[in-house]
Amino acid sequence: MENIVLKSLKERRSIRSYQDRQVDEEALQAILEAGTYAATGMNRQVPIIVCVQDKETIEQLRRMNAEIMGNPDSDPFYGAPTVLIVLASTERPTYVEDGSLVLGNLMNAAYAVGVDSCWIHRAKQEFESEEGKALLREWGIEGEYVGIGHLILGYRDCELPEPAPRKENYIYRV
Repeated sequence: MENIVLKSLKERRSIRSYQDRQVDEEALQAILEAGTYAATGMNRQVPIIVCVQDKETIEQLRRMNAEIMGNPDSDPFYGAPTVLIVLASTERPTYVEDGSLVLGNLMNAAYAVGVDSCWIHRAKQEFESEEGKALLREWGIEGEYVGIGHLILGYRDCELPEPAPRKENYIYRV
């Protein structure tokens, strides 16, 4: 017996080529709401999600991310029209785990509503920089927030990749 949630978890893939078409607003709202229901340590809900659809801001983030990656001309966001940034407050010792669970919920929710996604790293370094801290201030985000990751969203401009085979010894039962 296959459950629809388990089926989605198996079928979701990271997409690295996007159409120049913005994410449907109803789908975006559903994805964002799902992110807010991620499990967090003691239900403290320390992560926050910044939704960026402004092309100029996405370009600034792309440049910052590409420079950290060491390839300033690359597009680590693969042309995606929406970038979600998950940040988490260091006030809780589980902030990295909490933010990671938010990203997981966002990815799985996106797939469930027909939107493609990919987790992009280097948010930590971006928001440790003076430029990143200035963005947080500009957005009205105060406190000790650390970048956990980006989730790019959009509609793929490629075939859905085949799943990689699962490695041996993934599961140990004791």
